[in-house]
Amino acid sequence: MAKTTIQPLDLDFQGQASAIAAYAIPHADGVALVESGPGSTVPALERALAVLGYGLQDVTHVFLTHIHLDHAGAAGLLSTRGAQVFVHSNGAPHLLNPEKLIASATRIYGDKMHSLWGDFLPVAPEKLTILQDGDETSLGGSLKVLALDTPGHAEHHVSYFVDGYCFTGDVGGIRISTYPYLRLPFVPPELHIERWHASIDKLQALNARHVVPTHFGIFDDPEWHFPAIHRVLNDVNAWLERVMPADPPIEELRLKFVDWMEEQGRAIGLPADVREAYLLANPLGMSADGLQRYWRKFRL
Repeated sequence: MAKTTIQPLDLDFQGQASAIAAYAIPHADGVALVESGPGSTVPALERALAVLGYGLQDVTHVFLTHIHLDHAGAAGLLSTRGAQVFVHSNGAPHLLNPEKLIASATRIYGDKMHSLWGDFLPVAPEKLTILQDGDETSLGGSLKVLALDTPGHAEHHVSYFVDGYCFTGDVGGIRISTYPYLRLPFVPPELHIERWHASIDKLQALNARHVVPTHFGIFDDPEWHFPAIHRVLNDVNAWLERVMPADPPIEELRLKFVDWMEEQGRAIGLPADVREAYLLANPLGMSADGLQRYWRKFRL
């Protein structure tokens, strides 16, 4: 059997390399994507596909890890070109009718909404496939894509396993460049640390050869990567137990969390451009919001 070739497509988000990826899986009938990226990066997606000899019309499947804008924003457009879109059942209603999702994001991003994320088109019902834990999808008659329910970052999060490659979306963290360092995106509203630990245990049991986070790249050291996620979750839990009993206002909590994360980056010598890519892929203030919500909902 031929070796599976996974191609990372750098979507050049806001002109920053290595911030958001989609992953191309060529097969006998065209090319599948894991993640679509946001609507704002469709031109970069089109250029990256062209290098491989494909156009948008050649995309047969789009496997979304979840429906956050940086992962799923262009899925509707790709569905109009013929792609079938795959998503967790909890995320499906927002793809069929994204108005509520767009309104919520607009409250956060304001007049930067369109420049950051572009258009978020709906997916027609016949172009949407709802996934359950353990579902398999065939690509080109030879490849199998296994879907795994992996909450923690979001309740509607799916990871995928394809021939030794584990596509981890955001539950697998954010890891940029060659540094042995990762961050986790603790965004509201569905962050749950205990479920996140359980999801990583589930992915470790696959014995994957490669870990493929959306932010960013293909890494060949799952024996380091997955335990590192457990360590970060434990570190953040300990940080919350130190900081949250004082119930700091959200503005103060954001400053404390940003300072803590940035000090980590400086301590291991992350260059400025790599730190910027981390910040684009994972705005730290939003993580503080998610952590506060998690603490108040599940820990008080």
